[in-house]
Order: sequence, then C-alpha cells, then structure tokens
Amino acid sequence: MTGPAPAATRQNLLATSRRLERVTRGVGLLRRKREALVAELFRLARPAAELRRSIGERAATAWPALIGVFGAEGFLGARSIGWPPRDLEVEIRAGQVWGIAVGEILGRSTVRRTLAARGTPPGAVTASLIGAATEFEALTEVLLDAADREALLRRLGEALAQTSRQVNTLERRIAPHLGAEQASIRRTLDEREREEHVRLERLRNRLATRA
Repeated sequence: MTGPAPAATRQNLLATSRRLERVTRGVGLLRRKREALVAELFRLARPAAELRRSIGERAATAWPALIGVFGAEGFLGARSIGWPPRDLEVEIRAGQVWGIAVGEILGRSTVRRTLAARGTPPGAVTASLIGAATEFEALTEVLLDAADREALLRRLGEALAQTSRQVNTLERRIAPHLGAEQASIRRTLDEREREEHVRLERLRNRLATRA
C-alpha cells in the first residue's frame, strides 16, 4: 500500500483502527477457510489416489493392446471397430463446496458396447481388435467416473492457493502498513497533547506570577 500518509487527526486514527480491526477479522475468517479447504482436500485425497491408480492400470492395458492392433491391422483396420460413431451423454448437477462452484456427474450413458451394438458381424474383426476396443471403453468409464472428483480437487487446490495468497497479503503487507499508520498518528497526537499541556502549564505559571 502506497500513498500519502493520512493527517494526524482523531478521525483518521479511528478510521485506521477500524480498518485494522476489519483486516484482523478477515485474516481470521480466511485462516478458517484455508483450514477447511485443507481438510476437504485430505478427505478427497485417498479416493482420488485410488481412481488415478485405476486409470493407470487401465491405460497400461489399453495402449499396448491398441499398439498391437495397429501393428497387425493398420489404422484403417482398427478404425472399423469404432463405427458407427456415437455421443456419450453425461448428466451434470451444479453445486458448491465452500463457496466454490463445482459440477457433479449424476449419470452417464453406457460406454461399453456389444458386437451387435457396434454393428460388427461375427468373424469380421479379430479378437485382438475387439479386446483393444473393450479396454478403451473400460478406460473411458474410469475417466468419466473420476472427472468430477478431479475437477473438484483442482478447484479446491486453486481456492486454497488463492486463500493463502490473501492471508499472506493481509498479514504481511496491509496489516503492518495500517499498524504503522496507527502508531504514527497516535504518536503525533500524543506529542501534540504533551506540547499543549506544557504550553498551558507555562501560561498558568505566568498568570500566577502576575497575580
């Protein structure tokens, strides 16, 4: 915070004191919010780690299967198992967690398809091609299951970082600046009061001497 120092008046002293009090209360509220966010992140950490491990396991199976199909069937041969194309529908509900807007997946369409759903006649494709498609459908299901939780973790992490920056700014910049202003104004007012006291004392002595 920069700018000219406020005039040393009682009004400015009261205004600075009120601002400092609001900053102190704000720091307390932000600290409690930060603690709540940390607790929520820890609560979600274990399930998120389990989902990430499932994603890694599925990916470790799906990608080698697809690479093997590319080597044996080529790109066009692998592409045939993906026909006909389709859209996956996901039902999402908006919500809030500690004032943070989040989305929750309530339902989704079925990802895995049978040979009949793919429109593939028996014997038209190899078992390795069907296996690769099935593995990637399973991977897609795990990714959809983890999507809302991963988004929530990311939003909570961003909110935690922002809250920490706000706490640091208030504690290390604004509060010390206001405290210094308050001390400076109070010191100046005290000096003026002492000077006024000395002046009145001298005037009283002078009047007593004349009397």
